[in-house]
Amino acid sequence: MTQDLSGTFNEMMNGADIRAAYSNLERWHNEMPADLRSLKQHEAENLFRRVGITFAVYGEGGDPERLIPFDMFPRVFTAAEWRRLDRGIRQRAAALNAFLADVYDRREIIRAGRIPEHLVTRNAAFEKAVVGVRPPRNVWSHIVGIDIVRTGRDQFYVLEDNCRTPSGVSYMLQNREIMMRMFPQLFVDNRIAPVDGYAALLKKTLASVAPQKCEGEPNVVILTPGQFNSAYYEHSFLADLMGVELVEGQDLFVEGDFVWMKTTEGPQKVDVIYRRIDDAFLDPLCFRADSMLGVPGLMNVYRSGGVSICSAPGAGVADDKAIYTFVPEMVRFYLGEAPILENVPTWQCAKPDECQYVLEHLDELVVKEVHGSGGYGMLVGPKADRAQIDAFHAKITERPENYIAQPTLALSTCPTFVEEGIAPRHVDLRPYCLVGETIELVPGGLTRVALKEGSLVVNSSQGGGVKDTWVLAD
Repeated sequence: MTQDLSGTFNEMMNGADIRAAYSNLERWHNEMPADLRSLKQHEAENLFRRVGITFAVYGEGGDPERLIPFDMFPRVFTAAEWRRLDRGIRQRAAALNAFLADVYDRREIIRAGRIPEHLVTRNAAFEKAVVGVRPPRNVWSHIVGIDIVRTGRDQFYVLEDNCRTPSGVSYMLQNREIMMRMFPQLFVDNRIAPVDGYAALLKKTLASVAPQKCEGEPNVVILTPGQFNSAYYEHSFLADLMGVELVEGQDLFVEGDFVWMKTTEGPQKVDVIYRRIDDAFLDPLCFRADSMLGVPGLMNVYRSGGVSICSAPGAGVADDKAIYTFVPEMVRFYLGEAPILENVPTWQCAKPDECQYVLEHLDELVVKEVHGSGGYGMLVGPKADRAQIDAFHAKITERPENYIAQPTLALSTCPTFVEEGIAPRHVDLRPYCLVGETIELVPGGLTRVALKEGSLVVNSSQGGGVKDTWVLAD
């Protein structure tokens, strides 16, 4: 195995020794001939292509449909490591939901001076249309994707929170399915906690937040922007797994106090909408008047308790990277607990003294747009050239409130197949926490890997790949 990157935590190696959690995988790798590995990698790619596991990137020319790079070497967590992550993820999801319920109602955390009011009310994702609305069980974010990085044996940090419509769970499920199909003996030799219960948990979570006017078994649908959306594969995949209808805005209409779905057997009432479109496009009568993706009148039905929308309109205010800096305070304020998972230290460019520090140290820091996502709109200072640094200096100077900065973390590395065998590559983790009547998550998540040597950017749109994520059972 090639040497690890200097200063980083290697999740497989403890010096020259193999960590116990990876010992079976080390034998598996050593016993696999190079030609078999190549054959299996080709088989994995064919499986991904056959079932349509692609993502779309538009505006860059060429074929927008891309095969997500899949690395066959799993990432492993021990049961003890996962127990800590599990507690921290549940805690954070509970605090974020308490925050959302509060800022659209009494705003006690603002009144207490714990969070500046302008960060909430002037946030582009803050929706005045839902102020005073109380969704079922007072849950606002039903699927919370929390991006976590590791920097040491016991050091985990939350990189960002995704409270609107976090994507990628289909890759988590398909990574496992393909690994089990290609290497069944690995799952005989290792006690690995299953993830295949996710779809049942998701359906249970969505049903548990049915509106008060729902009678009998809730009718759940997934609302998609359509086949040209980058995550359309995932929308259809989850609909199939849950056994619910995948609909577009044109398939739904409002009549009276309810939302209805057009079917060949006549209209059917819809109780819960798992929406995969942005707030702005949900209802042209409430948000963007030019939206062709939403349902006219949907928000009136939602506000009157005739339908549930998951995640709730307005939940995106908790995704904001300036709000992110206050999540540990939310944990203390709403739950009265010490945060289990720490934030990455963050400078807010909206604060003049912190902005000055950032401008003077751009070559050392990672700078992100407050509303950015997908690896776009960011600067990785140590990897940037002078022109890129100067461009960001100008952007931050012009609109400081639009940026935050963080230290360049030495993300942990995980063994990854490369031409010469295996080599360390940087990884992160996105677990998916489901919030409804209870808070649930399957043991694991989506591990994203930066396939380029030395790269810290794991996003698929930026050339990253995915791995199966194992949690070893006790």
